[in-house]
Amino acid sequence: MTATTPERVDLVGRFIRLTPLAESDLDELYDAIGSARVFASGYGGGPAGLPGDAAAFREFARGYYHWGERGIAYAIRLEGGADDGRIVGTSTLGDFEPVNEAAHLGWTAYDPRVWGTVVNPEAKLLLLGAAFDHGFGRVKLQADAVNARSRAAILRLGATFEGVLRRVMPKPDGTWRDTAVYSVLADEWPGVRAGLEERIAAWGDRPVELADSAVD
Repeated sequence: MTATTPERVDLVGRFIRLTPLAESDLDELYDAIGSARVFASGYGGGPAGLPGDAAAFREFARGYYHWGERGIAYAIRLEGGADDGRIVGTSTLGDFEPVNEAAHLGWTAYDPRVWGTVVNPEAKLLLLGAAFDHGFGRVKLQADAVNARSRAAILRLGATFEGVLRRVMPKPDGTWRDTAVYSVLADEWPGVRAGLEERIAAWGDRPVELADSAVD
């Protein structure tokens, strides 16, 4: 069947809620991900792409994230606990090709304080679920080839490595990015979903709080 673009609605899990990203979210998102640790491995073009302040981040976000017809960018918020509602990251479903039943899950970054928690597996469960529930047959995930953390996280969720596209785009430091490409297909989704659900169940019932010690 031909795929359809998901609606711009909240995606709600046990530990997080994804809300369509708004301009009013950008200052709080900068507080969460506007750090050298996040950009060090290639996010946003790498260390040279790190905006210097909240105003610069707002300008960066307007061009970097897929808004409007380009995709659905989300703010990732904690559910429950002392930090209920706090933005701890962002991710996007974009590059929709309904006729080809293809989509792209990317532009993902998290506050380092939630690295190693249940936040990423549940975000992937919600986003991949939204794509496959709307008829998409292939969801692409990708990362800068030098971003070992992101590449390991993509493999851990069960995606298949397809290869490296060389010299794809210029970086802010004047070098060129090689992009590692992965995918999950519709017939692989039940197994991937089961693996994500197992990881989420292993977290237990405690809410994620920013005082938690992340396991790297």
